[in-house]
Amino acid sequence: MGMNELVEVSRRYGADPGYVVAGGGNTSWKTPDELCIKGSGASLESITEAGFVRMDRKKLAAIWTSSYPEDQDLRESAIRADMMAARGAGEEQKRPSVETLLHDLLPFAYVVHTHPALVNGITCSAKGAKAARELFGDDCLWIPSTNPGYILSKTVKDAWEAQTRQAGKQPGFILLQNHGIFVAADSVPAVDAAYKRVMGAIDSKITRRVDFSGLVLDADSSAAAGKASELLALLAGTAVPAFVHHAVDKETARLTASREAFEVLAQPFSPDHIVYAGSDFLFADGPGPELAKAYTDFMTRHGRVPKLAGVRGLGVFGIGSNEKSAALAVDLFRDAAKIAAYTEAFGGPRYMSQDQIDFINNWEVERYRSKVSTGA
Repeated sequence: MGMNELVEVSRRYGADPGYVVAGGGNTSWKTPDELCIKGSGASLESITEAGFVRMDRKKLAAIWTSSYPEDQDLRESAIRADMMAARGAGEEQKRPSVETLLHDLLPFAYVVHTHPALVNGITCSAKGAKAARELFGDDCLWIPSTNPGYILSKTVKDAWEAQTRQAGKQPGFILLQNHGIFVAADSVPAVDAAYKRVMGAIDSKITRRVDFSGLVLDADSSAAAGKASELLALLAGTAVPAFVHHAVDKETARLTASREAFEVLAQPFSPDHIVYAGSDFLFADGPGPELAKAYTDFMTRHGRVPKLAGVRGLGVFGIGSNEKSAALAVDLFRDAAKIAAYTEAFGGPRYMSQDQIDFINNWEVERYRSKVSTGA
C-alpha cells in the first residue's frame, strides 16, 4: 500500500479512454498525516511520483473551521491560499487539485475520480438520480449539480455524513451530477471492484451505442486540410494563431446532418466539455457563405473564437491555438456524443445550467488546468 500503488492505478485508469479523456479526473492516497494528490494539469496517463502534491492533513482539516468571505470569488481565493499553505516542504512549486478537500474528507486510503462517458450517461440524464437509486441503493451517494471547489467539497461532506447516519453505513462511491464519479477504498483491488460493478450495471441499461467506425481524424491529410481551409481563412483575421483538426465518422456525420440533429450537443454536459471544447459550438449549414455567416454570428454573440465547429456534410473541426488543443476539442465532442446517446436510457439529456457554465468559463482554476494540460 502506498505511492507505488497510487502511481500504478493512476496511470492505468488514465490510459483508458473509457475512463479518462483529456487528462480529466484525479487520484490520491492518504495516511493519517499526509495526503498525496495529483497536481492540477498533470496527466494521469503518464504521471510519476513527482506529479503528486504532498499535503499536510492537519492544515487541510483546519480549513473546515476557518472563516471565509461570503463573496464567492474572495472565498475561493482565500481557500486556495490556505490549500497552498498546506503543501508539504519542497512542494511549493506544485499546485494541488482543486478537489483536494473532497479527497481528504473521504475516510479511505485511495480515491480515484474519473469522468467516464458511460457513467456520465447517467449523471447527465434527466432521470439520473432515480436510476442511480434503483441500481445502487445506499451504496451510491448522489450529489446534485454543484460548482466545483470549496462548495462542492462542503456539499459532499454534509451529504456523506447525513447518508451514513441514515443508512447505517458509508457510501461505496459518489456520483456527481454533470461531472463524474469518485470511488474510495482502502485498497486498489477494492477500487477496481467498485468500478467494475458501477460500469457493468450502467452498461446493462444502455439502449443506444455510438458508432465511430469509418473514422477519419487526420489534420495532415490533403482532404482534411482542404476542408479546413475555409475555417483557417476566417481564423486568419483573429489575434491568435489557430490550428484546425478535422473528424468525420458515422456518428459525427449523423450529428452534423442537420441543425436539429446537432442540437443535442448544443449545450455542455460537464466542466471538461467547456474547458476543452467550449460552452458553445458553432454549426454551419454548409461551407462557403453559410460557414462565413455562422462564424461571423458566433463572434458577434460571444466575442471569441469557437473551439469546435460542425459543418453539415463535412463533420466537425476542433479549433485551438496549437495542434493538441484542437485535437482535444474533437475528443471532447466525441465524448459528448457518447454521453448524449447513453442518456437516452435514463430519460434523455440534462445539461449544465447557465450559472454553472458561467462559473466554469470565468474560473481561474479551469483556465490554469487547460493551459497546463494543452500547452495553449
